[in-house]
Amino acid sequence: MATCWQALWAYRSYLIVLCLPIFLLPLPLIVQTKEAYCAYSIILMALLWCTEALPLAVTALFPIILFPLMGIMEASKVCLEYFKDTNILFVGGLMVAIAVEHWNLHKRIALGVLLIIGVRPALLLLGFMLVTAFLSMWISNTATTAMMLPIGYAVLEQLQGSQKDVEEGNSNPSFELQEASPQKEETKLDNGQAVSVSSEPRAQKTKEHHRFSQGLSLCICYSASIGGIATLTGTTPNLVLQGQVNSIFPENSNVVNFASWFGFAFPTMVILLLLAWLWLQVLFLGVNFRKNFGFGEGEEERKQAAFQVIKTQHRLLGPMSFAEKAVTFLFVLLVVLWFTREPGFFPGWGDTAFANKKGQSMVSDGTVAIFISLIMFIIPSKIPGLTEDPRIRFV
Repeated sequence: MATCWQALWAYRSYLIVLCLPIFLLPLPLIVQTKEAYCAYSIILMALLWCTEALPLAVTALFPIILFPLMGIMEASKVCLEYFKDTNILFVGGLMVAIAVEHWNLHKRIALGVLLIIGVRPALLLLGFMLVTAFLSMWISNTATTAMMLPIGYAVLEQLQGSQKDVEEGNSNPSFELQEASPQKEETKLDNGQAVSVSSEPRAQKTKEHHRFSQGLSLCICYSASIGGIATLTGTTPNLVLQGQVNSIFPENSNVVNFASWFGFAFPTMVILLLLAWLWLQVLFLGVNFRKNFGFGEGEEERKQAAFQVIKTQHRLLGPMSFAEKAVTFLFVLLVVLWFTREPGFFPGWGDTAFANKKGQSMVSDGTVAIFISLIMFIIPSKIPGLTEDPRIRFV
């Protein structure tokens, strides 16, 4: 019995957050007026503040979710009491992005895609560009670049080391980038005399490696900027444009939303990404496409060596934890809710279930982002009952 009470006390915050909304439901169900809905929201927030089951600042965001969903006020009007609606969308998207970064979900996605695409020179550029562009659609361009560059450098180091081993016949791979070797090197003969031997092939290989390093670094930076234009939350200027459109044309019927922006910007991103890949490939790899796609001499050894680096880093991440799976599910749910809220070409859940008198959605993209962020504050990072602390273990 004592252990059961200890478990209940340890998980009191979760029980309060889950039980309080259900316990207060008779009020809005019996008295179906806006005043009753507002009273339900205020009482729920007051009790959560008193018990501190959630952080105080998180509880303060409840009106952004409850007021539009219950038909009390439109999301755009509620958000004005905090920030502009576009700023709320940015804050919510930022919180989701932080959760993705904190649990290394972005790194798992990046390494998984590289394992699928392969590590041949041209495909390696394409793989890094696709992964970086996709991550940049949801995470800031700077954070995406800072995460992808170390992965790219690790692959480059292994490519350089495997190339050196192939030339020297060494079975022990080197993991350090080497500077360009001199044009001449001395070799001892049997009679003890030293002669000069040309090392131009090695210098040429080193020069090609440095050019490929430059191309890979630029492809990551360029694709981060290109990927940021595909979604409203990809980069801040997109949200600034939406805010300016809503301010200058207040009766625009929410023309610029997540779905409409994606439909316009995603094809543009794909075209720019393809053109950038072709240009960087020609500029830094040359026009020998047979060699670029890894069909030259010694390319198979280099490919396998780089593949092992990516595979090792992917293995070091271990299996997906409960938190990673939860963040993945919520991230996918967020994108689906954004797309289906008010798409325009078919009725969405926002303009059908939560429509105002004009038939427009009372819920905004910012409401959806804050809703998913709120759930992330509620769901634990470990499955309840599997913790090592005996005071809060179920028996």
